Amino acid sequence: MLSGIFGVIGIHHFYVERWGMGIFDLGLFLIFAVYWLQQDYLIAIPLLIIDVVHTVIVTYLLLVGKYRDGSGKLITYPGQKI
Repeated sequence: MLSGIFGVIGIHHFYVERWGMGIFDLGLFLIFAVYWLQQDYLIAIPLLIIDVVHTVIVTYLLLVGKYRDGSGKLITYPGQKI
């Protein structure tokens, strides 16, 4: 749920202890926000697209049980067959 709601900010990466990906996602979002506020849409929109595509990929991997946490364990929901 965190990935679907707060995916572009990267909160879900921090929750599963993938600190590098969390910092990357959060940094990318902050850079996007700065360019958006400066009304430099030529840079802001591609950054947002990159972040959204990354979020969709991670969310998909989470849903199918192919995403690993910071310890290397698969993240699955109860009853999910892997």
